[in-house]
Amino acid sequence: MLDIAGELGRLLEQGRDVAVATVVAVGGSAPRGPGAALAVDGEGGAIGSVSGGCVEGAVYDLCVQALEDGRTVRERFGYSDEDAFAVGLTCGGTIDVLVTPVRADAPARPVLRSALAAAAHGEPAALARVAEGPPGLLGHALLVRADGSYEGTLGGHRELDRTAAAEARALLEAGRTGTVELSEDGTHCPGGLTLLVESSLPPPRMIVFGAVDFAAALVRVGKFLGHHVTVCDARPVFATRARFPEADEVVADWPHRYLRRTPTDARTVLCVLTHDAKFDVPLLTEALRMPVAFVGAMGSRRTHEDRLRRLREAGLSERELARLRSPIGLDLGARTPEETAVSIAAEIVAARRGGTGVPLTGGRTPIHRDGGVRTPSHRDGGVRTPVRQDDGAETAGRRGGEGTAA
Repeated sequence: MLDIAGELGRLLEQGRDVAVATVVAVGGSAPRGPGAALAVDGEGGAIGSVSGGCVEGAVYDLCVQALEDGRTVRERFGYSDEDAFAVGLTCGGTIDVLVTPVRADAPARPVLRSALAAAAHGEPAALARVAEGPPGLLGHALLVRADGSYEGTLGGHRELDRTAAAEARALLEAGRTGTVELSEDGTHCPGGLTLLVESSLPPPRMIVFGAVDFAAALVRVGKFLGHHVTVCDARPVFATRARFPEADEVVADWPHRYLRRTPTDARTVLCVLTHDAKFDVPLLTEALRMPVAFVGAMGSRRTHEDRLRRLREAGLSERELARLRSPIGLDLGARTPEETAVSIAAEIVAARRGGTGVPLTGGRTPIHRDGGVRTPSHRDGGVRTPVRQDDGAETAGRRGGEGTAA
């Protein structure tokens, strides 16, 4: 539900009745993960998606029915071997969908409005709802804040709310959406209730170092992927709002100095496009020792080898150097700034989701993975070594001669 927070919140603010269908469980090759939502208002308008198209029509009908009768229902959709054209997921997976009417008199409506407002404003919050259990409890909601405070109720024992709030806060701190099994009295005995906990965090940061043409294209792609994007360059004449109107922030400062003082976390992406040793080396010396999600640097293979030499001289270990993705990007044969930005974004997504970067055609790896963000580990410094198809290419994101950018 929180993935459509802005639009859904506006409908509730306008006083409209809506029914919300939310994916609460998936199996096999399901197109979207838990938390994906489709909402239908009293006038028949629809926002969001639960399956990317496979079962939208059937789920839409369930929402319309829920608006009419006020009942919360849970429905499973899957592929039908007997009738390939029956309502189901032709990709072969299954999804369980919880359909909840949110009418003006719904007890959970104030809680849902608060949760949607928090998500729309980028405030850390978790929404816990009863996804499986006694019919009278289905759809009850609890909003949990980052400090552990909560509002609403799951409709059962007080201890249930307290235990659920603690579980939801733990998922929020991990930045995860998932399910929790509890008993109706709040103990951790499974088999009583299943809660869907949706976590909403501020957008992950992408910091682009180097106010170059490639940076302008990467800013646009980063925003499209949902990042809060900052551009930083030591040269004030280049680091201007006029050159990067779509960036959230434009900073004129030495990159390594800015990185030391700005907040980062395990979801932060750092893209070094400066292509100049006097900026790159001190910046990467800082970056490769920080627990961020991704550190990539642009440059040819000759530039990369020279950069590694300088970083070793600066005292970085081989383990720290192994975290550096350089030349940055996947090998797409990219040439233009826009194509290169796509190749960089593709590597960032692959690192985040655990993808290989190889074509899906002819492959046997799952197309739809678990949908969760890969949790950084202390062993790998929060990154995953990608599988490159053609390590002999001149650069990973762009083909070209020595001295060209990736």
